[in-house]
This record gives sequence, structure tokens and C-alpha cells, in this order.
Amino acid sequence: MRILEWDKLTERERRAALARPSLESRADIGAVALEVINAVRQQGDVALRNYTERFDGVKLDTLAVSRAEFLEARKALSAAQLAALERAIDNVHKFHSAQVPQPFAMETMPGVRCERVIRPIQAVGLYVPAGSAPLPSAVIMLAVPARIAGCPRRVLCTPPTREGRANAAVLVAAELCGIETVFKVGGAQAIAALAYGTSSIPKVDKIFGPGNAWVTAAKQLVANDSAGAACDMPAGPSEVMVIADDTARADFVAADLLAQAEHDAHSQAILVTPSSKLATSVAAAIQTQTQALSRRAILEKSLASSRCIVVPDLDTAIRVANEYAAEHLILEVSEPRSWLPRIHNAGSIFLGAWSPEPMGDYCSGTNHVLPTYGYARAYSGLSVLDFVKGVTVQELTPAGLRSLGPVAVTLAQLEGLDAHANAVACRLAVLEAEARTPASVPGITA
Repeated sequence: MRILEWDKLTERERRAALARPSLESRADIGAVALEVINAVRQQGDVALRNYTERFDGVKLDTLAVSRAEFLEARKALSAAQLAALERAIDNVHKFHSAQVPQPFAMETMPGVRCERVIRPIQAVGLYVPAGSAPLPSAVIMLAVPARIAGCPRRVLCTPPTREGRANAAVLVAAELCGIETVFKVGGAQAIAALAYGTSSIPKVDKIFGPGNAWVTAAKQLVANDSAGAACDMPAGPSEVMVIADDTARADFVAADLLAQAEHDAHSQAILVTPSSKLATSVAAAIQTQTQALSRRAILEKSLASSRCIVVPDLDTAIRVANEYAAEHLILEVSEPRSWLPRIHNAGSIFLGAWSPEPMGDYCSGTNHVLPTYGYARAYSGLSVLDFVKGVTVQELTPAGLRSLGPVAVTLAQLEGLDAHANAVACRLAVLEAEARTPASVPGITA
């Protein structure tokens, strides 16, 4: 990893130091994703089978995972593996159960009642990639909040193996989370199928889950189509920033950086520290640890876009962190919680030397589906809130309309929207007429 001194960099060099790795041509990726989407819309399951054979190297007669496959998957896992999945699910369920929004109602003024009711999204699609590393943890992070939210239809898509099966751990995690509808379809074609539906795969209202550049492009395309489906959040390659002072252990910091850098060649890991000595020690530890890791070929590529930045103090480090807006931010400093109020832009924060990022990936309870590529400046990580809608309700009594209606008429006229004004004014006229009739006067009959 390169070591850069922040105070010696120009503004242009600082921007370059915090730049994400450049991705493949977005235009090319979008064009391929659109081609796949159009084919799936026109040919349905035929296109899905063709793309599965082309991209996944397997010819499938049936896209749906059978009950027998679920049973075989359970047998493929050891008792320890099953227990680990169950513990992770339990912690994620506990944390996400506390996020359920509550309905409320109030009178903003006499006769004017306003409410907010909560409704689950009726059909959600969960996408779980299974490229160089199958991700049963992603199943947990998507399926648990969907179940807590009460989404009636929960459909999961995941790419098949070369043997034509879904990953066993992915299937077991799905079953433990109450997902029984799983299809062996991956890539942009899975997103298209979920967004528009085929004879096998039902259409959903919103799609969740990580994926490669083509999956991300497909999600954005279908989200921009009123006939398609909404998507959870913009996403890119995984990333981590570690802020560490001279109290940090170099081997811990190096391990944290490598944990994210191993995802893919476009992942990024950045150390920000006021200690030149630590930066040098971490760079050396990275070299040593990399040699013993199985994904060394990926790490060699991703580390080319990673770096150590030496800053004058922790105040500067915090400013750099807020500018970068990391997906994962680790504070390996003395008294890390004291710095927490000053962090504004991060997907998820890990405090102290004993809070390694993989705990959030797998089992602490927080969600690992997080905004990347700087989107943490405006987006939150996935939560139960993403699986529900808040619907507002209003109810006015005649007295309430009589009192507040003139305000609406005035504002509508101010905007030049006379039909808006008329929808209120015609009712006010009726109320005024009724008020003038003898029947409205006590003791007088018509």
C-alpha cells in the first residue's frame, strides 16, 4: 500500500487520494444490462435459461428450488454451521425488531385528524449473489427485516452452481428466515425477472440485495421504469476506512483492511492515521498477511487502489472520513466513542480494537447492506424501514373543514390552481347554506 502525507498533497492530489477505483464503462454496462432486461421481458423463462447456460455454465430444466433440494442442503451443513446461522439470525432479528415504525394519530386542530399508518410492501425480491464467494449472510440481512416488516410475498433469486444447485448455506439460511420461494437465477436477468415477472418468477414491487456492476445497472434501470420495480439503494464495490492512532495494533489494522479488500478487484481499503510509524508497520503487516490468504490474486488488484494516509492529527482524520463517506468506518483509537458524535458520513461504524468489521457482516445484529461509493452522505444502511411504507390519512369534520378550508382556498389561489380551490370552496358553500337554513336553528322546524 502506498503511504501518502496529507499535508503535502495539493487539493487535487487529496481528491485523488480519496477517489474510488474506476469501474468499467458505465455506458457499456448499462447497454448490456438493458439488452438482458429486454430479452427477459420478451422471452421470459426461455431467456433466463439461455442466460443461465451462457453466464453460469449450467443448463436448467427447472428454475425453482425444489423441496428435495432444501432437504439436501440441510444435510450438507454441519451442526456447528447450522448453529452459527441460527445465532446470527437471532441477533439480526433482535436488532431489527426494535426498528419497526409505529403508527400515530393526532388532531392538528379541532376537527382535523391526521394519521400515519404502516403497511408492508406486498412483494419483495431478494437477490443473493454467489460468484467467487456465496453469501448466506446476505440472505439473513435481507430476509430477516422483510419477515419482521410482514411482507407477504418474499422471493429470493441466487445464481446456480456448475452442478445446477443453489448454494447449500444460502438455501438453509433462506429456510431459517422463512423463505420458501427460491429461484436459481443470477445476474441482471434475475433483476429483470423479479421486476417484470415471468411464467416461473412472480413480479415484485421492490428489489433488494448486492451484486456486481451489471446487477447494479439492472436495478437502476428497472427502478426508473414505472412498470418495473423499486430498488433498495445505489451500491458499488465494498470499501473500508480505518482511523487508527499510535495505540492501535498494526496486525489488527492490516487484518481489517484486508477483510474488505478481498471482496473483489474494485474493493478499496484506506488507513488514515496521525502515526507515520503505524502506517509503515501496517503496510508491512499487509504484505505478510496477504501471503497466507487464499484470495491473494484479488487482494493484489484491490490493494493497488488502497492506501495509507498520514494526517497531522485525529481532527483531520475525522474530516477526511466525513469527506470520504465510507461504507465501513473503523475507529481503532483511544476512547473511540468520544469521536462518534463527529462522524456524519458512514454506512456503519465500528468502535475500538475489539469490533472487527466482519462482526457486522455476519452476526452482531446490524445490517451489512450499506451505501457505498460515497452514497453514505445521503443514504442509510438497510433496515426494516426499507420494507414498509408510511401512509398518511386525514379526516375532517364539517366544523374542521369550515375552520381550515379557507386557508386551503387562499393557498390554492396563491398558486393559481383554481380547481384545487374549488374542491374546497364547493364544500364550504354547502356548509354555509346549511347553516342558513331554518332547520339548523334550534327550536325551528322546516
